[in-house]
Amino acid sequence: MDNARIIRTPLVTEKNTFSSTEFNRYGFEVDPQATKPQIRAAVQEMYKVRVLSVATQNRKGHTKRNKFGAYEVGGKKIAIVKIHPDDKIELF
Repeated sequence: MDNARIIRTPLVTEKNTFSSTEFNRYGFEVDPQATKPQIRAAVQEMYKVRVLSVATQNRKGHTKRNKFGAYEVGGKKIAIVKIHPDDKIELF
């Protein structure tokens, strides 16, 4: 799988910004079929950093309603990546 398909977008929220400055952890939305070794390799290649650990979360989708009926909003998979203290990722 291509690295651009594995890592979809970096997550830029208040919680992730605090986590990146204090604990050197970064969040990414990733492909649901991607495994931890694939995510590790993609981050190392794209951002040129050393990855120490990868934690993943599968977020479940939910049902939304409108006047035409109900429809399913898909879930997503996110990865929290901890990198070496000497490395840094510039997202902006």
